[in-house]
Amino acid sequence: MPEQTEKGYDLCAVAGTIRLISGKYKAVILYHLMDESLRYSEIHRYVPYATDKMLAQQLREMEKDGLIVRTVYPVVPPKTEYALTEFGRTLRPLLLEMAKWGETYFLKEKAAGPGAE
Repeated sequence: MPEQTEKGYDLCAVAGTIRLISGKYKAVILYHLMDESLRYSEIHRYVPYATDKMLAQQLREMEKDGLIVRTVYPVVPPKTEYALTEFGRTLRPLLLEMAKWGETYFLKEKAAGPGAE
């Protein structure tokens, strides 16, 4: 049975992983950063429904957690890129499996048609 911390969170490895990558857009952002660094506007294209405030918050949290690094280049106009850290890159197998599962599930659901069970 998982241990409890003073805040009541269990020390289960799955729960810890979910806490790290959960957030409105974190998994999607991490997935798109797997192969290349991206600028803020490029990330925003992958999550166009995200408000600027929410996207900035998600990026700050992932930077604080050591999953991504933010690089600001001293050029005019300003250029900022986000990339996975070495720690963030360890999530690659998990993100690929999530994508594979999603493709399988949603393709099956789409092929079955609306209302199919």
